[in-house]
Amino acid sequence: QVQLVESGGGLVQPGGSLRLSCAASGSFFSINAMSWYRQAPGKERELVATVTGDGGPNYADSVKGRFTISRDNAKNTVYLQMNSLKPEDTAVYYCNVVIRAVSRSVYPYWGQGTQVTVSS
Repeated sequence: QVQLVESGGGLVQPGGSLRLSCAASGSFFSINAMSWYRQAPGKERELVATVTGDGGPNYADSVKGRFTISRDNAKNTVYLQMNSLKPEDTAVYYCNVVIRAVSRSVYPYWGQGTQVTVSS
């Protein structure tokens, strides 16, 4: 079993910053990709940022230049540094990790979600 634990959400004023963390634990051979998604009420879930094992990070156009995704392989943790936050960034943010099992099969796992609210 693989577990993802998210942290770092909260309430922040426009222009402020937050850093989200997502730590993976359990049994797996490797992590293929780590991503952050977000979903606001009444809207579809959208991909915010992705980082793979040997590729560069990818970002949604709406967050380019403001958000930075990074990973610490030693800790099996992915981070999302969010700067210059806007009210439209308000959403529940979900970590997604695609792991490769010892069997070579790949499986996606989701974190529990963490609320980010940007409001003055």
